[in-house]
Amino acid sequence: MILVYDFAEKRVGRALKIARKYLHWVQNSVLEGEISQANYVKLKTELSKLMDPEEDSIIFYTFRTQKYSNRETLGLQKGGDENIL
Repeated sequence: MILVYDFAEKRVGRALKIARKYLHWVQNSVLEGEISQANYVKLKTELSKLMDPEEDSIIFYTFRTQKYSNRETLGLQKGGDENIL
């Protein structure tokens, strides 16, 4: 899964803290990793409770298999150096 979020400044820190319980931080407002269905539901629930739908947004990219995914980084690498996908 890849999670991309855009939260207002007053909530962005809390959003990152929630997301890091389930996924690995790779750069500003982007996290990735494998996640169980149960944890995916928990993550969505926690972020939904925090967000203001009039100001904030969240995008979840899910993949059925790692076979057809590729990750390439150019420039400064932020976050962990794990290649999750």
